[in-house]
Amino acid sequence: MVKHKIFIITGLSGSGKSTAMAAFEDAGFYCVDNMPVDLMPKFLDLPMETDAEINGFAFAMDMRARNFLAKARSIVELVRSRGHRPEVIFLEADETTLIKRYSQTRRHHPVSHEKSLKESIREEREMMLSIRQDAHRIINTTKLNVHKLKSEIFAIAQKEAVSPVTMKINILSFGFKYGIPPDADLVVDVRFLSNPFFVPELKPLDGESKDVRDYVLDREEAKRFLKKYIDLLDYLIPLY
Repeated sequence: MVKHKIFIITGLSGSGKSTAMAAFEDAGFYCVDNMPVDLMPKFLDLPMETDAEINGFAFAMDMRARNFLAKARSIVELVRSRGHRPEVIFLEADETTLIKRYSQTRRHHPVSHEKSLKESIREEREMMLSIRQDAHRIINTTKLNVHKLKSEIFAIAQKEAVSPVTMKINILSFGFKYGIPPDADLVVDVRFLSNPFFVPELKPLDGESKDVRDYVLDREEAKRFLKKYIDLLDYLIPLY
């Protein structure tokens, strides 16, 4: 089996582990949430048909598993001894932020046990100190919204990816009389360009015809438009 990069996503409940896992999945990693720590070595030994297409693995592990604290360190070292490259990412946030997030989702805290939410958060933080100390990377998500956290995690994943994921761009020509395509993100109205439909000898031809292309694109307004719009896309696409 190929020895892939392995990310172990852990940290405080409500700190953004689900968002991090979504970012790894978008980056081409095989993701498993709430992986029992004992099963990770066995899982990595399984043959996978799509192994060559996987950029790596991301496992979310935390207090939901009863033996996580007791076995996390030894299991990570076992995986490393077998030639894999595990990296632990610890997510955290301040108490006020965690309380706010839990009030929005109304989910049960994994260490609640008849305690208040504030007490549960403080107890988990204390219990996770040893895991935090062993982490390769600590990310405080207090001031990060979903998009910023996902962007930060995606950047980390891309650096380790065998085949980095690139943005997919589809360019579609359409007629306004048929309506704007429902999945369009950017729409440009080019009805200011000369229309070959009104030229008798060009009317029967479609846009793949050289005569039609030359009629539209050889005009000065078309050339200036393409240059300006391509400059705009060159600026926008990296930001997207």
